[in-house]
Amino acid sequence: MIIDTTEVQDINSFSRLEFLKEVYGIIWALIPIFTLVLGITIGVLVIVWLEREISAGLQQRIGPEYAGPLGVLQALADGTKLLFKENLLPSRGDTRLFSIGPSIAVISILVSYSVVPFGYHLVLADLNIGVFLWIAISSIAPIGLLMSGYGSNNKYSFLGGLRAAAQSISYEIPLTLCVLSISLLSNSSSTVDIVEAQSKYGFWGWNLWRQPIGFIVFLISSLAECERLPFDLPEAEEELVAGYQTEYSGIKFGLFYVASYLNLLVSSLFVTVLYLGGWNISIPYIFVSELFEINQQYEVFGATIGIFITLAKTYLFLFIPIATRWTLPRLRMDQLLNLGWKFLLPISLGNLLLTTSFQLFSL
Repeated sequence: MIIDTTEVQDINSFSRLEFLKEVYGIIWALIPIFTLVLGITIGVLVIVWLEREISAGLQQRIGPEYAGPLGVLQALADGTKLLFKENLLPSRGDTRLFSIGPSIAVISILVSYSVVPFGYHLVLADLNIGVFLWIAISSIAPIGLLMSGYGSNNKYSFLGGLRAAAQSISYEIPLTLCVLSISLLSNSSSTVDIVEAQSKYGFWGWNLWRQPIGFIVFLISSLAECERLPFDLPEAEEELVAGYQTEYSGIKFGLFYVASYLNLLVSSLFVTVLYLGGWNISIPYIFVSELFEINQQYEVFGATIGIFITLAKTYLFLFIPIATRWTLPRLRMDQLLNLGWKFLLPISLGNLLLTTSFQLFSL
């Protein structure tokens, strides 16, 4: 049997070309993911710097100023320090649960960024159930905290994990009811469709004006979900000595703070998407008709403007949870649960019934 060397070379070159195409496709698919992760990382560092500066201003102190210009590298310096610290493990604890817990808390929140639209075509996954996917995925984070508390073999840590689970269950129900009201108004659960539904009437089309009660309930519930003061009962220093993170050190200790700020950022992004019009500039079209023509001609310019507007709304809203942390005292556990079950749940349910009635009468 005679083998033609030319045919063999053609086959090899074809297989090599197919392999390169597969590698190129994988790289092209991973670029948006890496870009999103890089942007989220920078966003978290900005939030940490803002919180330190705002808290210093509220308490008449000098904020971070030595690590980089105006102290912008202080959070990076703290993370590097935690990275090189010794990682201790409890001798009688469950090592696997102890190690997996912080990772679950961070990864579950990172995945929820995939449905956040930063612009008209700038979303990693435009799903029909986008907002409910965020709620479902973010509800996994308290399981990681509970695993951390149980794996530490420490009664204070375990109580902190139980508090985190109880708090999450109490405030996820009102949060979900508020999101369901927004979905009924927009006739869709897609985050992109919700923003588009608000863009029809400009500034006055925001769901903030159509759902003021839901906005307040959503704000309080999101603060409780992020375990921000006055709802940081799972890590109350006076009672639990930092709660579920008592036995942690090094980078695992830092992962809990990363998860907290990631959750705060994604909650603020969803407030922008659900209630503040998302990437829409929300100025009457008479004054910006030329700008919209530019957007149609140059998609890159339009995408940049959309990202800027989304982030500007998000970081302006972030002033509320940051200022709340440094002004309000911590609630007791019974007050926290009463607020969730006896007040926010009936109010959010009533808001949902009113929204449903309004939608039925408008048909």
